[in-house]
Amino acid sequence: MVHGYKGVKFQNWARTYGCCPEMYYQPTSVEEVREVLALARQQNKRVKVVGGGHSPSDIACTDGFMIHMGKMNRLLQVDTEKRQVTVEAGILLADLHPQLGKHGLALSNLGAVSDVTAGGVIGSGTHNTGIKHGILATQVVALTLLTADGTILECSESSNTEVFQAARVHLGCLGVILTVTLQCVPQFYLQEVSFPSTLEEVLNNLDSHLKKSEYFRFLWFPHSENVSVIYQDHTNKPPSSCANWFWDYAIGFYLLEFLLWVSTFLPGLVGWINRFFFWLLFTRKKESSNVSHKIFTYECRFKQHVQDWAIPREKTKEALLELKAMLEAHPKMVAHYPVEVRFTRGDDILLSPCFQRDSCYMNIIMYRPYGKDVPRLDYWLTYETIMKKVGGRPHWAKAHNCTRKDFEKMYPAFSKFCAIREKLDPTGMFLNAYLEKVFY
Repeated sequence: MVHGYKGVKFQNWARTYGCCPEMYYQPTSVEEVREVLALARQQNKRVKVVGGGHSPSDIACTDGFMIHMGKMNRLLQVDTEKRQVTVEAGILLADLHPQLGKHGLALSNLGAVSDVTAGGVIGSGTHNTGIKHGILATQVVALTLLTADGTILECSESSNTEVFQAARVHLGCLGVILTVTLQCVPQFYLQEVSFPSTLEEVLNNLDSHLKKSEYFRFLWFPHSENVSVIYQDHTNKPPSSCANWFWDYAIGFYLLEFLLWVSTFLPGLVGWINRFFFWLLFTRKKESSNVSHKIFTYECRFKQHVQDWAIPREKTKEALLELKAMLEAHPKMVAHYPVEVRFTRGDDILLSPCFQRDSCYMNIIMYRPYGKDVPRLDYWLTYETIMKKVGGRPHWAKAHNCTRKDFEKMYPAFSKFCAIREKLDPTGMFLNAYLEKVFY
């Protein structure tokens, strides 16, 4: 018999959203998940499955039943010939990396955070960078889905194909993902090289940067021309690091947080802070190398608000220059550093922000120094307006103000996804406030 808890308060990692589910479950088996769904059907309750809680939006919130998959976290099967692994959907990527390493395997691409679950990371369309690489969900070759009526569907390129194309970015609204089979690659090491440049140089030579480095991204420092270019590429070099507590923490976190807090009273400081920290921390060339997952992931130290939209890759220059021009035209509008720019290969997953086009992701950020919210609405709306104008699609896990009307325009396969969702979950058991804005 599955045991539920009352009075549990859920909060996402950034503490931007929270909720109080009526019941909170931590099932340890498929049978127990089925029991929760049967109770939900009887009592006409809604259900939300939560992973690592890292989504900065309210996509995981519910006042009904919450299922936390943390106890369904095993590596089930390793096929060394095909280099494929099958895992339970609740496994944290951070726990999966060392297990893959034992078999000489790795994931070919990862997001910045590994305290996320296999089921959640694909459901929200998590991505990294590298124009040869798709979003993380493109590494999924099969999955099993438990639907609202208790049926288990085995989905892959060859069975339940349509559901598979929808469920790889599932938004938590098609059912409960039970297992995920991931295509791996042989374990590899990466070297990261970062060096200073200017916005003009990077935008004028985008293609050559993309060709030069397998995992290329850059950071732009708003209110300036400054850019930090980051290349990550396969290497045979032994692990080395340029990490330094004084510069990374004392300066890059504690001093920065204090100055950003001061800037809430003196907004004009932000441009100076961006330029000063670029000069302090980003003007030297830096190199480090390590096993791939240690280079891909980095520590998010700040609580923060973020927006991250995918736009057609060829619109990168136009969109960034327009954002820069808007900030220059409105000196009262402030933008924290960095604007992080990444690139991803197109795919055929119905609600992937990269559906049928190579994309550029442009991530903007506003920190919350000591938990204090900094006025961001003008910046947010300016950014959204530019993103919509160039045909952008928002990251599903992050804040956005889009509704069904917007998504119908953005996604050629939106109605196809809706039809699949309505067939698998006719009563809307897996909906919540966030998803109602998407589908109604």
